Amino acid sequence: MPLALVIVGVAAVVGDTAGGTHAARSSGRSGFGKSGEAGQPPQDQGLPATDPAEDGNAYTPRRTEENARIGALFEKDDQGAHFCTASVVQSPGRNMLITAAHCAFDADSGQPLNDLVFAPGYRNGDEPTGLWKVSKVVVDDRWAKSQDEDLDVAFLVLDQQGGKNIQDVLGGNTLGINRGFDNKVEITGYPASRDIPVSCRNRTTKFSDTQLRIQCTDLEDGTSGSPWLTDYNPKSHTGTVIGVLGGHEGGGDQDDVSYAAYFDDDIAKLYRRAQDQD
Repeated sequence: MPLALVIVGVAAVVGDTAGGTHAARSSGRSGFGKSGEAGQPPQDQGLPATDPAEDGNAYTPRRTEENARIGALFEKDDQGAHFCTASVVQSPGRNMLITAAHCAFDADSGQPLNDLVFAPGYRNGDEPTGLWKVSKVVVDDRWAKSQDEDLDVAFLVLDQQGGKNIQDVLGGNTLGINRGFDNKVEITGYPASRDIPVSCRNRTTKFSDTQLRIQCTDLEDGTSGSPWLTDYNPKSHTGTVIGVLGGHEGGGDQDDVSYAAYFDDDIAKLYRRAQDQD
C-alpha cells in the first residue's frame, strides 16, 4: 500500500492498515503515559548512585559514549520543559531517531508534532552537540488512526546540523527485531522532574504476545520513548534497541513498572519506510 504523506511543518509518514488495534488513550502533547507535559519546569529529584545500582533500581548514569546518543525531546527549543526521550538508531541516511509514537504524534489533531527538537546527552542545560531539529515523523497509520498500543513506535528524521548527520557525530544503535521476551536491557531516559537522565538495568518479561514488561524504579513522566538497549559492545560502540518505553498504558501508570511494544515484523516494515524518508 502506498504511503500517505501529511505535511504540516514536518511530514508524517504512515504505513499499513491491516490488522486489529489495541487503543491507547491520547498523545504525548497532553502528558499521556510516561510523557511529561510541556511547560512544567523540572524540580530535580536526586538519585544516590552514579554507578550501576542493583537490577531494577534506577541510578544517575555517568556521561558515556553509550548514553551520549540518548537525549531529551523539547518543543521548539530548549526554553520549555523536556517531555519525552529519544535515541539515535542506525539508518542509511544517518539522521534517524527512535522514540514512542505518542511522543511525536498528536492523536487529538491527527497530526505529527511539528516543532520537535532533540538534545542528545542533555544535562542541566548543557547540550554537548547542540539541538537537532526533527523534519519528519514516521508512524504506522494504525497508530495515527486509533493509537494501537502495539505500534507505539515512531522514527524521527532529523535535519543536518552544520552539514553533519547525527550518526556521524554520535554513532547509532541497531534495531533488534523478534529478539524474544527475555533480554537483559539498560533503559536510560529523561524524567520531566530532572534535568539529568536516569538509568536502570533489568531483565524484560512477557506481558503479552505483543508487549514487553520490566520492573525498574523511577521511570516516571518524561521517560516515554527511552530505548531498551541490549548487547552493547564497547569495541564496536553499538548496542541493539529491542523496545522503547511506551505501548501498554503509554508505558505504564506506575514509576516502577514499564512496558514496550514488541519489535516484530510490523516495526521492521515501519523502519524500512522510515529509511526511505531519511
